[in-house]
Amino acid sequence: MCPHEPPCPSAESQDREAARTIAAHPEQGWSLLCNGVVLFEDTGELLPNGVAIAPHRPLPLVGAA
Repeated sequence: MCPHEPPCPSAESQDREAARTIAAHPEQGWSLLCNGVVLFEDTGELLPNGVAIAPHRPLPLVGAA
């Protein structure tokens, strides 16, 4: 249960990455969010139920210099 006000988004919500970081390990490339999501530096995620979300980096702009 999230102790923050307003509460952090749940692990099932689309904005789950907006939850607060409760443990950060940048040297290992991951952070644990308040909602139980493990967020990796490559933008991949591991949800509390074991589901893995593939990295979802934005695509580069075509024609950008």
